[in-house]
Amino acid sequence: MIYKYLSLFILVFSLSLFSAQTLDRTLEIQVRTLDSLMQTNNPNILNLLAEDVSFGHSNGWIQNIHDFKKDVISKKVDYKSVSQIALKDFKTYKKTASIRRIVHVVGTYKSYDFAMDLSVLEIWIKKAGDWKLWSRQSVEIKN
Repeated sequence: MIYKYLSLFILVFSLSLFSAQTLDRTLEIQVRTLDSLMQTNNPNILNLLAEDVSFGHSNGWIQNIHDFKKDVISKKVDYKSVSQIALKDFKTYKKTASIRRIVHVVGTYKSYDFAMDLSVLEIWIKKAGDWKLWSRQSVEIKN
């Protein structure tokens, strides 16, 4: 009898770990997709964003989805490369995830080229089964 309950506990525990790993993997794919679409200035990036998303850029700009959409379409900032250097922190709570990472970006703003490392905090929320970026704040790392 004890073995039956122990087996059931192990099965339930294993399934919960599997679900958590799947959840983390799904979110990881969304984060990688965000970087990929950003570096190609692809308007499909808008599909990853919550309707009330907020961007805080390293230069002090703050954007909502309408501002961001306008800038993506006009290519106000033309990203050449967006690559994650390090994942510093990753936490989930119910339908919310917090990710801190270091990202190297290369691009052009107006006619000025730039390259920098950014410390980025992203808050993702799960809506209707999909992870959506809800908030993103970046700060330039001065070397």
